[in-house]
Formats: sequence, structure tokens, C-alpha cells
Amino acid sequence: MTRALRIRGLLALAAVALSLYITFTVPVHLGLDLRGGTQIVLETRPTATADADSEATDRTLEVLRGRIDALGVAEPTLARSGDNRIVVELPGVQDPSKAADVLGRTAQLTFHQVVGTATGADDTAKPLPKRPRQQVLADESGQLLRLEASALTGKDVREAAARFEQQGGAGWQVTVDFAGSGRDGWARLTGKAACHPAGDPSRRVAILLDEKIISSPQVDPSVGCSSGISGGSTQITGSFTAAEAKELALLINGGALPVPVETVEQRTVGPTLGAQAITASAWAAAVGTALTALFIIAVYRLMGASATVALACYGLISYAALAALGATLTLPGLAGFVLAIGMAIDANVLVFERAREEYAARLRPSPRSSLTSGFRGAFSAIADSNITTLIAAGLLFILASGPVRGFGVTLGIGVLASMFSALVITRALADHAVSRPWLRRRPRLTGIAHTGTVRDRLTRKNPHLMRRPRRWLAASAAVLVLAASGIAVRGLEFGIEFTGGRLIEYTTATPVDPDRARATLADAGFPRAVVQTSGDNQLTVRTDQLTNAQAATVTETISTLTSRADKLRDEAIGPSLGKELRHGALIALAVALGAQLLYLAARFRWLFGTSAVAALAHDTVILVGVFAWLGKPIDGVFLAALLTVIGYSVNDSVVVFDRIRDLSRRDGKAPFAIIANRALLQTLPRTVNTGMGAAFILTALAVLGGDSLTDFALALLIGLAVGTYSSMFTATPLAVELHERM
Repeated sequence: MTRALRIRGLLALAAVALSLYITFTVPVHLGLDLRGGTQIVLETRPTATADADSEATDRTLEVLRGRIDALGVAEPTLARSGDNRIVVELPGVQDPSKAADVLGRTAQLTFHQVVGTATGADDTAKPLPKRPRQQVLADESGQLLRLEASALTGKDVREAAARFEQQGGAGWQVTVDFAGSGRDGWARLTGKAACHPAGDPSRRVAILLDEKIISSPQVDPSVGCSSGISGGSTQITGSFTAAEAKELALLINGGALPVPVETVEQRTVGPTLGAQAITASAWAAAVGTALTALFIIAVYRLMGASATVALACYGLISYAALAALGATLTLPGLAGFVLAIGMAIDANVLVFERAREEYAARLRPSPRSSLTSGFRGAFSAIADSNITTLIAAGLLFILASGPVRGFGVTLGIGVLASMFSALVITRALADHAVSRPWLRRRPRLTGIAHTGTVRDRLTRKNPHLMRRPRRWLAASAAVLVLAASGIAVRGLEFGIEFTGGRLIEYTTATPVDPDRARATLADAGFPRAVVQTSGDNQLTVRTDQLTNAQAATVTETISTLTSRADKLRDEAIGPSLGKELRHGALIALAVALGAQLLYLAARFRWLFGTSAVAALAHDTVILVGVFAWLGKPIDGVFLAALLTVIGYSVNDSVVVFDRIRDLSRRDGKAPFAIIANRALLQTLPRTVNTGMGAAFILTALAVLGGDSLTDFALALLIGLAVGTYSSMFTATPLAVELHERM
């Protein structure tokens, strides 16, 4: 055993051992779309006296943390996003209305002296222009009261508690204890009110929460003028329910937010849907990986078995890396792993096909020397294809947000893990296998001691595919026009992530006719609601912006059409956030393509870089056009699929161009079209086998992945076919045409 083989073996064992340790000791953080719960994104807003800067957001975060802890939610997560956004995750919370209300309340508590009542049309609930220190507000009964400026605020309160008082039928009330100077301030305020006769409005003290009177009691007749209420304690009454009293106490104890906040995004996923997504994904991954492993073993035999073991190690290392970094695994994030699985297969197939070529070209070949040459010859193609994908992943993480950013994280982790598994683990296993003495007598068992069915047929026929490159470009243009016409004729059905609005998905006890549901919702005051059915007894309602109360009305309306309607998913996106996500995704996509163009131009030539990026644009338009014709939504999951397709496409193009570069160095005098054709034929076995391996996984996702993954898998299958075609019959013919014009 050589020193290099021992080092690779030790590295592989160390990586697997460490990954096993992390897997069993560090749990991976699942996104709420996989485990169920509610995610709320809050955006701080500036006021006349405070800016919504980073410091204000940090103070707001601490106040919200106290409120969340008081709600009693298990394992909540609060994190700042950017300078003025806070992401709140509440696992297990299925009714977000209460949480959203508690989190969104500014909770500015103030105590005011009542100086009289207000009557007439000119007395409105706003500061009076002639008396800037006074304002008029309606009390609990609707009577307008004129109030002096604030005497005490929530900062003067030490503690608040909700209590039930049976004496006198007081019911639920909130006891407030003042601290420090607040005790004296309360005595002065009540002492001033006590100087007015009983029954006089000026004997009342108004308690306001966010500029709304929640209680305005009379000072007890036993309290003397100017002496006030000592002891620094009072009770807020107002016919509260138990929940209202506890919520008010929570808000007072948590303190006021330094700046107002607005809910710009709200997502709720039912535990059933999250569990179904995990189960479906696990089954799809298991079946797809098993089918892929059987295919790889059937084609490459012992080398295929080594690659299968390395593929399992890739999954283990990726999972451990995700857990160790504390990253969150979401449904769109699975796209990154799907792409990385395809790249791990691709790297192994590249090596094995190159080893087959080396074996066939040698006069006295051996599997071991051919395998070594295969790894050496395929390294540049593997490195270039993975680096272009890492560039895209890094830019997505920096420029994008939300699920697209999560896709970039998981994609980057998956690509690095796939490179390690292919170049270290596969090589260690393969080198160990081919060095066995008994294999020298049976070299065909290695899987690289023959050229393969696809290569044999191509060698016999030797077609000149690049003789008329314009025909391939014309065919590509025709398909491109057909797809683009779908965008023009049918238009794009953007998801609420990019348009804003509300989407609620239900599972019903019996099938519900969408036309009937649409008519019923229109009668209930939602004429623009879009109703769709999918799967078994599943109904989706998409509308413009709705309040939580309006969303509850939608649910009640749907419930009247069936015996039971359970909410599976509830998503609300603000229009400003939707526009921002759309623009951010487009910018990230454009910059990623530009960066790949620069890298390919630097590594190859501008000729190849331009051809590869043109093929990417071709694939993008076709995939978007097909989804337009099918009426499928363009949402975050589709965007992740589109980025995955781009990754597949650039990998295929890089492999072909790498072979063109290699052949050009060997035979620089041959016409470029001949070299391109030869490169295409030599890499075609790799393209077919890689595509077949990826197709097994994607088909399993489409069939077993459930409704949440069906569109994603469909987009990948379409993109796989289009990307495979474009790398051979769009990028390569375009490179031939551009070369002839230079």
C-alpha cells in the first residue's frame, strides 16, 4: 500500500468517524416547513423620534424575546435579519394570530389625568392644535375624554400580574406595581384627581396602551385631595377575559418596543404536512439512491460498488456538516443536496469513463494504472464544474434571502462534501479494490477493463454531429420560441413569495368543488380569491393581503362546504417583501451567471464561457416557459429548482469544453469542428450515465415526494433533459459557429 493511499484512507476514516459522532450527538435544525409551526418576520419602522437602525432592532429583539418566553412556546428562535428585520420561529404554534398580535404591539403604556369630557364634531381623537399637551380619546364606553399629557409610562412599572377578583364581581384585572419614582408619581397623579368631586370626569385616571384607553377608573372617594394613593400599586379593570388580562400583563412586563414593528411575512405549517414532507423525502431519497446505486453497480461493477459506498458517506458527511454549522434544513434546501448528489455521481462517472479510455488506449493495460490516470485526467473537469457551482452558491448566500439563501448554504455544503467523497473516499476504496491480486485475473470485474456499450456503438458508427451545427442551433431556437410563447400567451403565475398576499392550504374530509368554493368565498367578501385543488382532498386558497381575522373567516367559509377542514399551511407575505424577494432573487441569479461567465472565460476562453452562459439562458427560458404552459407557480421552490438546473447545465458544458481543450492540446492542427465532435462523442457515455443516475433520484422524488416536492421534481426532470441536450447541441454548436467567425 502506497503512502498516498494510506493518507487518503486515513482521511476518509477520520471524516466518516467525525461525521458519525456529530450525527449521533448534534441534532440538525429542521425548518418549520419540515417540523411544523409558525414563522413571523417583523420589520422595524422609524418614528419621528427614533430611527429603525441596527441598535433599535437589537433592543426590539430583546423585548420580543421576553414576550416570547412569557408565551410559553417550546424552543422558540429569534434572530435578526439585516438591519431592520427580526425572524421569529415558533415550533408547534398553529394559531399565529395571538402570537402575531402580542409581538406586533408596541405596548406603550401611559397614565393620564382626565381634565374633562369632549363633545361636538370638532372634538376628535387626536391632539388638539390649541392645546398641544392635551388630546381627546374615547374611553371604554365610547365617551370622549380630554386628557393631559402623560404623567407616567411603562418604564415606571416594576411588575404587572393578571388576577381574578371575586369580590364585587370585579372578575379579571391586572395589578400594576410601580417602582422608584413611579410610586411618587402615581401618588401625585391620583392626589390631583382626588381634588375633584366624586362623579366628576376629572376625578378619573386614564390608562392607555398604544394610544388607546383600556381603563379609566374613578379615584376612590376615600382618597384625599393631594395625598393620593400610596403604596405604589393600582389595578387595571375593564371587563377582561382571562386571556386578555394575561396578555396585557405580559405586554406590560415585557416593556414597550423602542420602535413600531410590522409583520411582513407569516408562515404556518401544520405538523401533519411537515411530517408528511419528511417521510416522503426520506422514502424518495432511499428509493432514488437505491436505484441509482443499482444502476452504477450494474454499469461499473466493483468501481460502482465503491462509488455507492462513497455516496452513502457523502450523505453522512453532508448531514453532519449541516448539523455542526447549525444550518437549517428546509424543503427548498433539499434542492442543494439533490444537485450535490448528482455532482457526486458525475464525478465518479467522469473518473470511471476516463479510466476506461485509458485502459483501451494502453498496449499493456492494468486496472490500477488506468484508474490512476482516470483520476488525474478527470480532475480538471471535476474541479471546474464544482467551482462554478460554489461561485453560484456563495453569491446566492450573499445576495439572496429567505429560502434562496438557504438553498445556497445547503448547496455549498453538498458540493464540498461531494468533492471529498469522490476524490478521497471513492479513490481510497477503488485503489484498495483494484490492488487485490485476484482481480488481476478477472479485470472485467473492476468495471473499467472494457469501453462500455455506449462507447462501443459510437466507435462503430462514428457520427459527425457537428458537421452542420446551425441545424442544432435552429432546433434549439425553435424550442426556445415555443417555450417563450408560453410566457407571452399564458403569463407567469408568481407565488405569493414574489407578489405578496395570503395562501392557505386545507385538507378536507370530502372533496370540495373549487368553483363552489370560489363562489362561496365571493359571497363571504373575497371575490378575488383563487381556489385550486391538488392531491387527495386538498384545497388551496390564494388571496390578496388578509388580516388574521379575515383569514379565520376564510377558514370558516371553507368549513361550511365539508364536514372537516384542517389547515395544512398558512402563508402571508407583505407586498414590499414580495417585491424585495423577487428583485433580490433576480439580482442574485444575474450576478451568479455573470460570475460563472468570468470564471469559464478565465479557465477556458471567452468563446466557451459565452457558449456555456448562452446555454444556461436557453435552459432557463425553456423551463420557465414550460411551467407557464402548465400553469405551475413560480415560487421559491421553483427558483431553487431553476438554480439546480443551471448547475446541471453548466457541469455538462464544462465537461465537454474541458475535453475540447484537452484534445486541442494534443492535435492543434485539426479543424475545431472535428475536435468538438470528437470531444462530444468521448463525453457522451459520461453524459448518458450521469443523466440516468440523476433521473432515478428525481423520478423517485416526483413519484414518492408528495405534493410538496412534485413541482420541484418535475422542474428538475425537465431541466435535466433540457440541460443535457443544450450542453451537447446548443453550447457546443454555438462554440463551433463562434470559432468559425473569429
